[in-house]
Amino acid sequence: MAKPNPPRPTDAELEILRVLWQRGPSTVREVHEILNRNRPNVYTTVLKLMQIMQHKGLLRRDESERAHVYQPSFSQEETQRGLVGDLIDRAFGGSTTHLVMRALSTKRASAEELAQIRELLDAYQDGGER
Repeated sequence: MAKPNPPRPTDAELEILRVLWQRGPSTVREVHEILNRNRPNVYTTVLKLMQIMQHKGLLRRDESERAHVYQPSFSQEETQRGLVGDLIDRAFGGSTTHLVMRALSTKRASAEELAQIRELLDAYQDGGER
């Protein structure tokens, strides 16, 4: 059975997902401590957000231990693919070309990034995806 498309996370939910993608399965306290390094957060706010994310299907919760452990339901790549697809549809009328042109005109790509883009385009043109 195919995995469903990930729900679109809010900005605050994306912050939590980034922590979990980088750190791996974690408790609310562990996520809260990491988020607190950049900006003060109230523990109960992080807890409530993670509970909502679990209800939305963005997170899975292991309740076998006293401190529940959360992990993303979708990989970073799956989530990014869904967000980009939604952005292409909503902001660029479904045009991948317009998205790429706007991205490249908004923020200058390094020589290394341009080489990676060329490599991806070559692979795509040859009928494959990376």
